[in-house]
Amino acid sequence: MQPSSFTLASMLGLALISLPMVDMQAAELTILAGGGITGPMRELGPQFERASGHKLTFHFGTTPELIKQATSGSPFDAGVVPAEVYKDAAAQATFGAGPTTEIARVGLGVAVRAGAAKPDISTPDALKQTLLKAQSIATVPASAAGAQVLRAFERLGIGEAMKAKTKVQSGPAQIVEAVAKGEAELGVFLSNVLTAPGLELVGPFPAELQQHVVYMAAIAANSKEAGAAKAFIDYLKTPEAVAIIKAKGMEPAGR
Repeated sequence: MQPSSFTLASMLGLALISLPMVDMQAAELTILAGGGITGPMRELGPQFERASGHKLTFHFGTTPELIKQATSGSPFDAGVVPAEVYKDAAAQATFGAGPTTEIARVGLGVAVRAGAAKPDISTPDALKQTLLKAQSIATVPASAAGAQVLRAFERLGIGEAMKAKTKVQSGPAQIVEAVAKGEAELGVFLSNVLTAPGLELVGPFPAELQQHVVYMAAIAANSKEAGAAKAFIDYLKTPEAVAIIKAKGMEPAGR
């Protein structure tokens, strides 16, 4: 039996009515994220969008930039940022009262231009000598990781000596570019950042000097899409997301 024209019209009408409801359920989320976790977020973001129907816009930055963004009054929905951001009282106030969730952590390392000889950094003294012999190093002092690098220099007693050798970069991508182009002999930053094409990771800092940047997630206090923001944070803890975070050179929470 062929459906009547009334039935077809009714079915079409119901279909058209249901489409706006799908659109209404889809949220557009603004996410603040640390520059060091760019790699995983670039891959996980589109996967979450396909699975949920929500749309994500990321704002990556250093710790000072993220604090400035969080406190600027511009709306955002969640942060996946270094723990240092939450230590700033003004920034902390822009996040909800709920607990932060650890997503990943990563330690410091050293890289050279692809094809270059790899120096010895196996012990604190070997790392010290390598840094002193280097003509130049690239790092991002205005970041959580960069601050840890500078503290390591101080612990090695070479803080002052390294000032003249340090080529200050504005972000992780600029470190990669500077080393890959030979503008800096060494890249000293988060290990996962230093695995980019054009670079070769020499290795992590010796255990005695190793420090980690911990990336924590939280929902913004004034988010109008708190449910969708929570769904995104929950997604970052799924086995699929954990596998990608690990593949990108970071240590997932709880691993």
